[in-house]
Amino acid sequence: MDIGVCTNPQSLTAPVPGLDYIEGTVGDLLCPREDESVFAKRLEAVQAAPVRPAAANCFLPGDLKTTGPDVDPGAVDAYVAIALRRAKRMGIEIIVFGSGGSRRVPDGFDPARAADQLVEHMKRWGPMAAEADVTITLEPLHSAECNIVTSVDEGAALVRRADHPNVRLLIDTYHMAKEDDPADAIRRAGELVAHAHCAEKDGRGPLGTVGEDQRGYFRALKDVGYSGRVSIEAGWKDLGAQLPAAVAELRRQIDTA
Repeated sequence: MDIGVCTNPQSLTAPVPGLDYIEGTVGDLLCPREDESVFAKRLEAVQAAPVRPAAANCFLPGDLKTTGPDVDPGAVDAYVAIALRRAKRMGIEIIVFGSGGSRRVPDGFDPARAADQLVEHMKRWGPMAAEADVTITLEPLHSAECNIVTSVDEGAALVRRADHPNVRLLIDTYHMAKEDDPADAIRRAGELVAHAHCAEKDGRGPLGTVGEDQRGYFRALKDVGYSGRVSIEAGWKDLGAQLPAAVAELRRQIDTA
C-alpha cells in the first residue's frame, strides 16, 4: 500500500522518506469555481512540488447540495465536470466524496429519498469519471459530521446501487472507530474499497500520537486484496516535525497487520 498525507502541496518543501503522494482538496487543487487562468497557475505550482498529489478530497462545497429539496443536478454536474477534467490534467486518480455539508440531509426530509439522490448523482458521475480516468470514492463519515452514509455497510450499499466501476468506496479508520464500525465491514465491502484514510480515534492525530493499534483495519484491507493508497488525514501540531514518524508508524502497522 502507498502512503500519503492530506495536505496542500506548498506545505511540504522536500520529499519525506516513505511518503508516496499527497492528497489535497478539490477546491485548492482543481479550483472548479475559478477560471482557467487560475487553475493553470495552480497546475504549474503543483508540477513543481517535491511531493505530487494523487488524490483530492472535499469534493463538493457545502452550498452545493446533493440531498434535500433544493438540489440542482445541473449545477452539481457542471461543477463535477470541471473538477474531473482538471483532475485528469493534474494526474489526480482518486476524488473523495465525503462532503458532509453538501450531502447532509435537511431536517424533515425523507432519508430514503436522500439516499436515492446520492445514488442518482453517482450514477451520472460514473461515466464522467471514467472519461477522466478518475475513481470517485464515497466516504462514510461519523454521525457527528454527517447524518447520511455513516457506516461502511451503508456506503457499500449505495455504491453497489450506483453500479459503476469508477464509483467506489473509501474506508477511514478514524470515522470507523468513532462509529464502532467493525473491521469485518471492510471484508463485507470487499472489492468496492478503492481508497483509505487513517487517523487515531482519540484526538484525530496521526498514528503514533497516543499509540492506538489500528492493525485490525489494515488486516481486513489485506484480506480483501486491497493494495492501494492510505492517506493520513489528521490534525497536526507541526506537520514537518511529526510527518516522518507518522509515516513510519503507519508503514509499521500496515506491514505487521
